[in-house]
Amino acid sequence: MDIEKYIASGVLELYVTGALSPEENLEVQHYAIKHPEIKKEIEAIEAAMLQLTKTVSPGLSQNGFQKIKSELDDTIQFLPSAAERKPQWKSYLGWAASLLFAAGLTWVYLDNDRLKSDIEVTNKANKELEEMLLESRSEVADKDALLQALRDKNVTVVALGGQDASPGAYAKAYWNKSEQNVIIDAQGLPEPPTGYDYQVWSLKLDPLTPTSIGLLEDFVTDENKMFTLSNTNSSEAFGITLEPEGGSETPTLEQLYTLGAVGP
Repeated sequence: MDIEKYIASGVLELYVTGALSPEENLEVQHYAIKHPEIKKEIEAIEAAMLQLTKTVSPGLSQNGFQKIKSELDDTIQFLPSAAERKPQWKSYLGWAASLLFAAGLTWVYLDNDRLKSDIEVTNKANKELEEMLLESRSEVADKDALLQALRDKNVTVVALGGQDASPGAYAKAYWNKSEQNVIIDAQGLPEPPTGYDYQVWSLKLDPLTPTSIGLLEDFVTDENKMFTLSNTNSSEAFGITLEPEGGSETPTLEQLYTLGAVGP
């Protein structure tokens, strides 16, 4: 008998999978008992099939394989009886199919869950990017509108210098008489203490008559420190004082930070 040719014929693989008839099983077992090389090849095929089952099942943990393998090791053995051989491998194939099915379902579930998570992250990132773009466009539009307002030919620029309360302070008032508003550039004012607001006053000088035209609200959080206020007065000067939060009916002259007269 040519043992190598017999092994290469593929009959041993059919034997391991239970595809042979009882008579053919008996023949293979007879040769396996007689030739150790054939028995060794059968055991190698069995080991290879078990390893393949592990490899193609991505969702099953190593502990799960070890538990089932231990049960298979008790069931799948080289048996001298052809009658017992085939049912044992049917049992093995049932275990293998169950492993593949359960592992496949687990892998699909986990992969689907990861996909949903990735989609949610992407949607959130896209929404944040869209909001950033809209905010940037709005800021650009606001800055363009501000520049146009400052460059208007009807605008009178009034420089407000620091006073005794804060000699280093400064500001500018851009007064558009036709639009009846004043844009205050307050970049040169220090951050007000907690519980206080800056208040802007339109002044008549003779006699001195102050009229509040508004507060520089959200001063700390405003990055540009540009504030637009309505002014319907015939102003001769502008002043900025530090007042208790919410403003005052009359200016606190001891807290006069900046003052500037309207030019001729």
